[in-house]
Amino acid sequence: MEFNNNIPIYIQVIEKIKQEIVTGKLKSGEKMPSSRDYGNELGINFNTVARVYKEMEMEELLFTKRGLGTFVTESEDRVGQLRYEMAKKQIENFIFNMKQIGYTKEDMIKFIETENYTEGDE
Repeated sequence: MEFNNNIPIYIQVIEKIKQEIVTGKLKSGEKMPSSRDYGNELGINFNTVARVYKEMEMEELLFTKRGLGTFVTESEDRVGQLRYEMAKKQIENFIFNMKQIGYTKEDMIKFIETENYTEGDE
């Protein structure tokens, strides 16, 4: 994983894991690598991974079974909520950026409606 120096690493790792959860790359109930193993895989300190796991537990996206490890949430509702939150953030960023270049709400709607999509995007 390549990191952006302007954003704390733990936040970037959280976003990566969230993306993998909503896209199904990480399955419901799947066991996460140990902090040490995941840290080695990403090339970061295992304490950073432990912080990521703790933060994600507070968001109810991961849970720990003592002695067994850390797992992806089994709550489909929570995953759906996360997907919605991520989509909303993308839309908010899109609207902000489009306004920055002079698009009105009507312009944005027209742009979206007339934009050509590649097969599989709809």
